Amino acid sequence: MPDPDGVSDLDRNRALEQWLEYQLRQVRARIRDLERAEEQDRWRRERARIEQIWKLQPQRAGTPAMLHRGGCGLYKTELGYLNREEAIIALAEPDIEPCEVCRPETGLQNG
Repeated sequence: MPDPDGVSDLDRNRALEQWLEYQLRQVRARIRDLERAEEQDRWRRERARIEQIWKLQPQRAGTPAMLHRGGCGLYKTELGYLNREEAIIALAEPDIEPCEVCRPETGLQNG
């Protein structure tokens, strides 16, 4: 039934529905943006953490033990990460060499 301005209750509710759907799309887009930003922040924190740890590749037949930065892809491990002090000690050992790719000694010189 139309009211004095000529718009029916049904038309008003349809318009309201469209507006609410628009608002919901906006909120969902904002949530996606915030989730993406949160994931990127989490990734940045993890990368920073990885750059503050080191890993020791064990000696193998014919190859010396090698010290790597935590993020170096040449040696993968989920075990045995070293902190800064342990990495300094390891690098001072004559039978442990620094990785020539990730250059772990550069992270140990300052500080």
